[in-house]
Amino acid sequence: MVPRTIQATLAHLLAEFPAVAILGPRQVGKTTLALEVAARRGPAWVYLDLGTPSDLAKLSDPEVFFEGHSASRCCGV
Repeated sequence: MVPRTIQATLAHLLAEFPAVAILGPRQVGKTTLALEVAARRGPAWVYLDLGTPSDLAKLSDPEVFFEGHSASRCCGV
């Protein structure tokens, strides 16, 4: 993966918050960054692609989703 200057900021945010959204224009590496960060942090992390209807539906009731993943950490694009 190409080193990204945002990685340090992202690591800081993930240490402080249970979920972090990565937003930006198309084709700039958001998904690659999110998957790489999630892989480095272990299997307890959850990656959601809010561009897919199935992942978006998981957040139709965010309280239920996050209660069910309280032992996990969440990383979404």
